[in-house]
Amino acid sequence: MKLFASLLAASAFALAAPAVTLAAPASAPVSAGYGVGPQYDTTHVYVPADQFDVFVASFSATFGGTTSKQGEFQVTPTPSLTKSQLVLTPAGTISVFGFKTEIPYPFGAERTGYLVTDMDAAVADALKHGATRLITTFPDPIGRDVVVQWPGGVNMQLYWHTAKPSYTPLVTVPENRIYLTPDAADAFIKSWTGYAHGKVTADRRNVPGDEVGQSGKTIRTVSIESTYGKMQVIVSDGQLPWPYGRDMTGYQVSDLAATLARAKAAGADLLVAPHAAAGRSSAIVRFPGGYIAEIHQGA
Repeated sequence: MKLFASLLAASAFALAAPAVTLAAPASAPVSAGYGVGPQYDTTHVYVPADQFDVFVASFSATFGGTTSKQGEFQVTPTPSLTKSQLVLTPAGTISVFGFKTEIPYPFGAERTGYLVTDMDAAVADALKHGATRLITTFPDPIGRDVVVQWPGGVNMQLYWHTAKPSYTPLVTVPENRIYLTPDAADAFIKSWTGYAHGKVTADRRNVPGDEVGQSGKTIRTVSIESTYGKMQVIVSDGQLPWPYGRDMTGYQVSDLAATLARAKAAGADLLVAPHAAAGRSSAIVRFPGGYIAEIHQGA
């Protein structure tokens, strides 16, 4: 099908661009590597096509913000068709996909899309730091994309635009929540911090496993910050009770009780009630369509 020139304005795939001012790409500081900023990072959310609208409405009602114009596009280099839309909230941006065809490999398993300043250089640097490409770089109407995998099987998409979108900085930066076993944790942390010029802001060992539903056990949590945003690496034996491990992103809010009330009123289910975790109050919800997210108050 025909691809429109407005696709991929801020998502990691082909999406209709929201009404924002476009600015010429600016060089990122050397310390930032190839990242641009967390307001350009999107969590990829795949929902059934028939639940697409109710999910977008529920997520928007919970966190506020704006949405791009919904459309149906071919967003992969091989034939496919999906409904797609951006939801831009003060707590983070998501790219929503509701495929009307089968989803071509390797799409559907990547957790995030990150805007980079130089695609070829970013890919070369990612490979240098231990990533592998699940698909080679492919073009879209206004840029280029690639899907990479880091040690531990952590899949991400990098994307580049001829003219990058200009977005207002987020009020709170979401965290990419990555669950790993000790077999892969150190290798992933080394690879990601090397590539992203990331800084480990906290490395908590012997943390009570109650934080991930493992009473009587201990886990390790590693907090990382970079130009790509925040990341929380949760290291355990992998024997996690549901829904832990299914929460790809954690959203920080100023009032957890009010946010959960809006979520429930908009059709979300409370899977894990608010509880103390890492000096903050944390809960896990499931939105219509199946997307599971952690929401927390405090740092």
